Amino acid sequence: MGIKYNVMKNKILLLFVLMIYCTLSAQTVDQIKMDQHTYIWGEGTGNTLREADQQALVDIISQISTQVQSNFERIITETGQKFTETVNDVLKTYSNATLHNTNRFIIQHEPDAKVFRYIKRNEIAKVFESRKQKIIEFAKNGEQAARNYQIADALRYFYWSQTLLRSHPEAGEVKMTASDGAEVLLLTWLPVQINDIFANISVNIEKTENRNTYHEYLLNIHYKNHPVRNMDYSYWSGQDWTNIYSAKDGLGVAELPNVSAGGDLRLKIEYAFEGESAIDMELRDVMQKLPLVPYRNAYLTALKNNGKATVINNESISRESPSVHSETQHAERNPGKLTLLSNVEDKEVVLKNVLQAITSKNYGAVQSLFTTEGYDIFQKLMQYGNARILKTGTVKYFQHGDFVLCRSVPMSFSFQNNNRTFVEDVIFTLNKKNKITNITFGLSKQSVDDISSNTFWSEKTRVELINFMENYKTAYALKRLDYIENIFSDNALIITGSVVKVKSNAEFQYSNNQIVRYNRMSKEQYLRNLQHCFKSNEFINIRFADNTVRQSGKGNEIFGIQIKQDYFSTNYGDTGYLFLLIDMTDSIAPVIHVRTWQPEKNADGSIYGLSDF
Repeated sequence: MGIKYNVMKNKILLLFVLMIYCTLSAQTVDQIKMDQHTYIWGEGTGNTLREADQQALVDIISQISTQVQSNFERIITETGQKFTETVNDVLKTYSNATLHNTNRFIIQHEPDAKVFRYIKRNEIAKVFESRKQKIIEFAKNGEQAARNYQIADALRYFYWSQTLLRSHPEAGEVKMTASDGAEVLLLTWLPVQINDIFANISVNIEKTENRNTYHEYLLNIHYKNHPVRNMDYSYWSGQDWTNIYSAKDGLGVAELPNVSAGGDLRLKIEYAFEGESAIDMELRDVMQKLPLVPYRNAYLTALKNNGKATVINNESISRESPSVHSETQHAERNPGKLTLLSNVEDKEVVLKNVLQAITSKNYGAVQSLFTTEGYDIFQKLMQYGNARILKTGTVKYFQHGDFVLCRSVPMSFSFQNNNRTFVEDVIFTLNKKNKITNITFGLSKQSVDDISSNTFWSEKTRVELINFMENYKTAYALKRLDYIENIFSDNALIITGSVVKVKSNAEFQYSNNQIVRYNRMSKEQYLRNLQHCFKSNEFINIRFADNTVRQSGKGNEIFGIQIKQDYFSTNYGDTGYLFLLIDMTDSIAPVIHVRTWQPEKNADGSIYGLSDF
């Protein structure tokens, strides 16, 4: 009897508490509605919580828009829409990222859902704070890239910073401390930086080559008298602007039909990178809402060297030997201070024949010049887009153990279905019998110099690290799943990340729906996913920069490599930071024990490294 009484008493008490809670909630909603000086609120109804929540949020956005609308007048250009509609569209880009700070009451549940959202007026600034930080971060990234002559990266970050700034109601007040210590107002500083880059870019035509149906232009591209590390551009074909071309280490290419060749070559430097903006959903949404800012200085004319470009015919490969003595601008630097060979006539013959085969596309004619594995890699290289040789007078031959490294032959690889052309330095490795055993894409000069400058490591170690990174980069481009499988330890710690848009959830719909999803994978899982990625993409291209290499203690060959990675593929692209923990004890068969990727640096500016493992 006593037990029943206590149970009933507890039920009555619980019911009483619930009634009080509901009453207080209802009173709280009424109080919020009445206190318009303190709160902004919105209501929504629908068949589902998601639908009702969306309406409540839209209601709040419209009220915030009214409050901050005047702040946008100087930064938003009307493009056929009413000004208020434009402001509302811009503010909606915040809903997925920062308006989760608003509080919510569920008044009624499904199927007749009703949702109440509110935020204090003095907290509206918090809605815009995270975007402000991203604006500053992009600007600082652009400044760093410009100092490193990474023009594609510098323009991309500067323009993306400017784009997000135009969506911020306090655009006229956002400042940062520049690298020279000066405090700058980004609204005026960013366009100055972008125009300064354009003003300091020069493009010269080194040579033109008749390729029967078209003329090929070899371009030397400089920024402040230094070869650009990277730069994206298109050019006028006589009818339209072409697909995007990517220059590397000061070298670019253009191809004009014979009817259009002979005149000036007009270039347009890429600065908006709208396609790549998809790696950041918040940025992508803003770019879709705001019109492109036109930069007239992005257009320039390529000049002929000394007023006249060298013109050669399509027999140039057979007539121009890849001389070891060439001292042209694009000559390969000595990686790790290797021994430079001078008596290389036999090796020049091998390379000359291979380059002729590439030009004529008669690949089978040179199969005997390769080892079995080497020819397999060569075939994959020839399947990597439309491969063309840009110049041959830049090759140098370096002795490395029992092998000779032929560094390097600049080539272009075009993917017409995906509107991209990449320039790569192709390196051939010969064995004692002068047979080609391996082919790789070279690292940028900056990356090679970063590793070569570590003189407290042995020459062998430095070269092996460079070789490893070049093999790693090339394996993904040429889809060498077998090589990737061999270099990963069976028990490797593999953490992959991708920028994804989270499926909406009724309870947490407005929590940041752009997240980086980290996955810890087994080697088997990683290879399975990579195989699917290879099959679903026509091309993959990886660009490395800003690498830091550390050795784990003394007396061992364990290295940690931190490197910035730009990843391009047919249906996906991202920029992030890669960390590899590598055992180089057996330099012929290095082993990766840890691989991590993250989209941005940690709050303290660090990324994953040796100390984390």
